[in-house]
Amino acid sequence: MQRGKSIDALTCIEVDDCDAALTAIGRHCRERLSGSLAGRVIGVTGSVGKTSTKDLVLAVLRSQFSQAHGPEKSLNNDIGVPVTIINAPDACDALVLEMGMRGLGEIARLCEVGHPQIGVITEVGDAHSDRVGGIEGVVRAKAELVQSIPSSGVAIVNSDSVNAMKTVHGIAARVMTFGSSETASVRWEIVSSDERGRCTVRFTMGEQSAVGVVPLPGIHMASNAASAVAVGITCGIEISQCVEALSNTEGARQRMQWVTGRNGVRILDDSYNANPVSVTAALRTVAETPAKQRYAVLGVMAEVLHSDKAHREIATLCQKLGIELLALETDLYGTDALSLTDIASSLVHRDSNVVVLVKGSRVAATERVVQALMG
Repeated sequence: MQRGKSIDALTCIEVDDCDAALTAIGRHCRERLSGSLAGRVIGVTGSVGKTSTKDLVLAVLRSQFSQAHGPEKSLNNDIGVPVTIINAPDACDALVLEMGMRGLGEIARLCEVGHPQIGVITEVGDAHSDRVGGIEGVVRAKAELVQSIPSSGVAIVNSDSVNAMKTVHGIAARVMTFGSSETASVRWEIVSSDERGRCTVRFTMGEQSAVGVVPLPGIHMASNAASAVAVGITCGIEISQCVEALSNTEGARQRMQWVTGRNGVRILDDSYNANPVSVTAALRTVAETPAKQRYAVLGVMAEVLHSDKAHREIATLCQKLGIELLALETDLYGTDALSLTDIASSLVHRDSNVVVLVKGSRVAATERVVQALMG
C-alpha cells in the first residue's frame, strides 16, 4: 500500500513487522475463543492428505457443531493458520487448523498460535525431507504437533504408518490410532468401491461399527476418513453420526477431483501438488478404476526435485500397474519430456473408455493439461 494514501472507511494500522502482528492477532483471537471451543481445537498435519483430512474432519464436526470452522483451500502456514483463526465466527464451537511443514520448528510455532487440544497425523513420508535432513527429520518435525497437545488432549495417529507412530513416543497426550489393522482404535475396512474409486467403508471402534460412503476417490481416503471419525468420537459424536456425515464432504478443487474432457475422457484432476506418497496413492486409484486405457500425466515432484531415483520409482510403478506415463516438461522419470501441446494432442480425442490422472507439484502447473483436455 502506498504510504500516506487515504482509503475511505478503512482503518489502517502501521506496524514494524506484519508477520509478527498477524501472529499476535491470531493468538489474541484464539484466546478469545477458548470458552466456546471447549477444547475442540484440532490440528492436522502429515506428509500427504492434510487438506482432504481437514475437509473430512470439518464434515464430521459440522454434523454436531453448527459453528465449526476451518481454513478454505490449503491455508496451512504462518500466515494461513492465524488467518483461519481470525476468520472464525465469534461463537465458533470447533476449530480445525491445517499445519504444513517446511522446516523444523514451523509446526511448533503454529501450535503456539493455535493451541490445538487434538492432533491428527495422517502419514509421515519423504515430503520436504531434504529440508530437515531426511525422513527422521520429517518424523521430528511432524511430532511437534502431538508434542504440543496437553495431557488432557488426544493425539490421533495412523497406525498403518511406522513413521507416524514414531511421533508419539514420550508425549503427554493420550494416543488414539486409526488404521486397517485390528489393533487400531478406529479400524477401517473396504466393503466395496464404485467405478470412480469411491469406497464404501466399515468403521469400527470397540463393539460399535458403521458403514458409509467416502465421497473422495481412492482407498487411501478411507484412512483419512477414519481419522475424521476418530476426531468426531473424541468430540462426543456417535460413530454412526460421524460416518453418515462423511458423505457431506466436498472435495477441494484439483485434489482427487473427477472431471470430464470434451470427448468424454475421464480425468482425475489431482494437479494441486505432488510427492512420492501422494502420487503412488493416486496411481493406485487409477489402476483400480475400470477403463480400457489408463494414462498418468505427471509433472515434476518438486519436493524430491534432485532425486532421479524417486521419479524413476514412480515410472516403474506406472509400468507395473499398466498405466502409460506421459511426463510433462521433465525427463526425471526416465522418459521423454513432452510439451503441453504434445500431451493435449495425444489425449484430447480420447473417450469415456480412457482414464487420465493429472498430477504434479505447483511449479509444474499441470492444471494446464486439465484445461486443455476440457477445451
